[in-house]
Amino acid sequence: MGRGRLSAALGLACCLLLLGGSGGLASRGAPRGPWEEEQGPVAEGKRWGRARYEAVKKHLGAVGALSKQYWQYLACKVWREGCGEEEEEFSPRPGWSLPLVGRDYLEIISAWYCSFGKCCETGDCRIVNNITGLEADLSGQLHGQHLAKEVVVRAVQGFLQSLRPQKALVLSFHGWSGTGKNFVARMVASYLYRDGLKSECVRVFISLFHFPHHNYVDSYKAQLKKQISETMQLCKQSLFIFDEAEKLPVGLLDAIKPFIARSDKGQVDYQRSIFLFLSNLGGNTINEVALDFWRAGRAREEISMEFLEQRLRLELLEAAENSYARSHLLQENLIDFFVPFLPLEYHHVKLCARDAFLARGLPYTEAALNEVAGMMVFVPKEEKLFSAQGCKSVSQRISYFLP
Repeated sequence: MGRGRLSAALGLACCLLLLGGSGGLASRGAPRGPWEEEQGPVAEGKRWGRARYEAVKKHLGAVGALSKQYWQYLACKVWREGCGEEEEEFSPRPGWSLPLVGRDYLEIISAWYCSFGKCCETGDCRIVNNITGLEADLSGQLHGQHLAKEVVVRAVQGFLQSLRPQKALVLSFHGWSGTGKNFVARMVASYLYRDGLKSECVRVFISLFHFPHHNYVDSYKAQLKKQISETMQLCKQSLFIFDEAEKLPVGLLDAIKPFIARSDKGQVDYQRSIFLFLSNLGGNTINEVALDFWRAGRAREEISMEFLEQRLRLELLEAAENSYARSHLLQENLIDFFVPFLPLEYHHVKLCARDAFLARGLPYTEAALNEVAGMMVFVPKEEKLFSAQGCKSVSQRISYFLP
């Protein structure tokens, strides 16, 4: 154990002492040991019989063993030491079981310690893969997107549960601006990694920011390959997000084909990685389908992936002038799921406004929600059904209601 690890261990040892006592002597006001009684006026054997002495000795031994178990559990959580890679849930030794309260305390301690820096040499110990939390928050905070909720959760969960995925998971998000594409991407990062978008295992590329000049494609390709390769070597599970994918320079995405297709033997294992592409392409087709369903008196929840994905794929393939549509990703069927984001209606915007008030801890009224939603522009001109900006800028608009 190095000097830095030793100092950290000493600090955490104090917490372990408290944990060891939380389930036994310290929490109940433990009696003093026999060695203390011998110094007092009470005769030996009067207050401390042999049976009680053995019971206390046994109890102290159990507390010591429990403290050791806590330490092993914490070492596994923080430094990934002492836990078998083949076990999904940590159990230091067969038959051992930590109290649930103790585990909760250790989760808090490990999260607190890791907040100050790296816990290990790679980013792997920061992976949480909380699919339950992802599904719950998507259900509660992503409004009007029944298809995106279902596809994203099922795709990510199935991929992570696969012991040997055949290739990297590639999802392509499509829809108008403000419908939730970036919101879902951030949620995926937050529930797969403890540090979310700040994780060393997550890389975000914004087209016009990272690749602004189309004349430097060759240089961008080399940089992109290097960054993806280094991230994959650092993390056994990595996430790459490409925002505004339709604005990427022509030919740039062809550079990442080796990381998305099946990997050759003897090279870095590229299969345990997820690629998310966010694009406004296909938004018109998605909106037309949603509008047709509304005009026919059918609920938007009746729109199925089978019905919409085929139309979306055809529109993308027909967009020959777009670099994203012309890349090998589409032409060679390397994208696993095209995820449609439907246009948002008036009541969806109200829900976004409600969430914005709650996020700031502010009270709200039905009138305030209606006023925020009324500030948005709705299309088509006749029906005024869909918000042209989705929920984008809703959080800024509630500033008008602040005192």
